[in-house]
Amino acid sequence: MLPLLPSSLLCLLAAVAAASAFDPQFSFNAVSVEIENRTLDEIHQAALKEGGVVTLWHGGDEKNQQDHLKQAFEARFPGMTLNLTVDLSKYHDVNIDRQLATGSVFVDVVALQTLNDFPRWKSQGVLLPYKPLGFDQIFEAIRDEDGFFNGFLVFNWATVFNTNFVNGSDLLEFTDFLKPEFKNKLVLTFPNDDDAVLYAFDLVLKKQGTAWLDQLLEQNPRFVRGTGTPATLIANSNGTFVASFTTAVGLTPAAPLNISFPTVSGNFVSWPQTMAILKDAPHLESAKLLRSFVLDPDYVKTTGTWPVRKDVAPPAGFPPIVEMHNTDVTKFSDFMADRGAVERLRFFFENRLGTATGLSPLDDDL
Repeated sequence: MLPLLPSSLLCLLAAVAAASAFDPQFSFNAVSVEIENRTLDEIHQAALKEGGVVTLWHGGDEKNQQDHLKQAFEARFPGMTLNLTVDLSKYHDVNIDRQLATGSVFVDVVALQTLNDFPRWKSQGVLLPYKPLGFDQIFEAIRDEDGFFNGFLVFNWATVFNTNFVNGSDLLEFTDFLKPEFKNKLVLTFPNDDDAVLYAFDLVLKKQGTAWLDQLLEQNPRFVRGTGTPATLIANSNGTFVASFTTAVGLTPAAPLNISFPTVSGNFVSWPQTMAILKDAPHLESAKLLRSFVLDPDYVKTTGTWPVRKDVAPPAGFPPIVEMHNTDVTKFSDFMADRGAVERLRFFFENRLGTATGLSPLDDDL
């Protein structure tokens, strides 16, 4: 039997443990960071002197989803290399936590869907405060006023359909997915495998009730992993699958795809994909260059979605995201913050649908 420790020593050990587990938010250190005042070209020169490399971990579920960003960045800044890794945000964040815990940070910038991570990392003191070029033009509700993180691109789900097989007027509301002609024709992402899809189902059920879910399941939809997969199948399955509400193809999709948004049957999901620099990143100037580049109006206009900047117009026919009917770009962050509620909702759907099955969407060739 091990000898008992004196109570005074136990108290000391407890005090040491408590001290080492402090929450950095209680340091109450004031943060004052000015908006970047260098031009992109000036930051570019500083980044080249640093080595000309920046490593970005970007949330997504197809390996090529951010190829356009890599190509645009490297074309705009000769001599720069963007080391890009796309993976599910829920996997990226735990691997970032591992790097932070072991003091082995090699990622410079993170761009994730898991919006709950950013306030936590800010509180832990592991993010670099930086206000990129254009920071003052970002909608206030989707930027951290201290500059530790900000939305840089609006992501959203839409009703996506193949115009060769679906008349757009027949598929305007979530209730339209229950029409007989869509039986065996729908493809949806498992809500228990992606929190943004989970939120989409949550919003519909809050409006339509569980009877809608019962009827949807009677339509025998195909459930898949990944949010890019439904769009791929809708475009390429020759009518086997024709529609989904758990995918995205931008606001101006190419034929044969088209989109619509509900007006009365429920809200659709939109959120600011959010970016931050890790404080111990090895390439800080290159990270700042990337942070500022993704807000540059010339780049923003090429993304085909709602901008986070107030001074850049969205694609023709759409209002600014903060004025778009039946969505609130700020609410997904609130949803993600309540991890207990998210977990309970995930298990509700897992009980109805079963565990998400199939290869990782990054490896399934769909």
